[in-house]
Amino acid sequence: MALVSYDDTAAAAFAATRELPWAGLDRWRHAVQQHLRPRAGTTVLDLGAGTGAWASAFTDWFRVRVIGVEPAGAMRALANHRPLLAGDGVALPLRDSCVDAAWLSTMVHHLADLDTAARELRRVLRPGAPVLIRSPFPGRHQRIALFHWFPAAVRVLETYPDLARVRSAFAAAGFTVSSVEAVAQTTATSLAEYVERLDRRAHTPLRLISDGDYDAGMARLRAATPTASGPVVDHLDLLVLR
Repeated sequence: MALVSYDDTAAAAFAATRELPWAGLDRWRHAVQQHLRPRAGTTVLDLGAGTGAWASAFTDWFRVRVIGVEPAGAMRALANHRPLLAGDGVALPLRDSCVDAAWLSTMVHHLADLDTAARELRRVLRPGAPVLIRSPFPGRHQRIALFHWFPAAVRVLETYPDLARVRSAFAAAGFTVSSVEAVAQTTATSLAEYVERLDRRAHTPLRLISDGDYDAGMARLRAATPTASGPVVDHLDLLVLR
């Protein structure tokens, strides 16, 4: 996972601005629960766990055991969740058939070898266990605010694996698509809060556009803020494979 690297500064920015309040993620909680169907003893792998926000949320929401795997030491250093293991998707530090579900949140584009990662997930998951991928996918970005205000970032998104590529990699590893749906989240309670929380260092698409494109996007945001009303609601996809 190395599309961008996360040093101490970038990891701190991620923890400060990308970890959304759980109240804004109610629809994600509901969507995940339909496919996870947690029960006593359920173990979930959080691959690319970052600073552990989703691992903590799943533990609280579903009372499951979550094993985080994260390659960036700076991210792991800021996480409170345990266990959080060093590792990445192409060589998972887990034994065969030991987890009941895998969660991959906004990280599939960081996988250096998607095909190998799909095979690794097949290895560590029990038969029939779901892989739940939360991600922006190329061509499906229209209801994500970041790409509205920073259109240059769409060019970065277009380098991410699209749905067809992800499906193909996982099909070759023995998975089939169960479902794909757009799930809403409240990213900020207002556009002003969105601007205040936005940190370029925490967003891969913003880190990979030019300074001029970034500055132009920020100018558009600041110009729109005084007259904007209502929360910022983003829709990311949930792809489920079994």
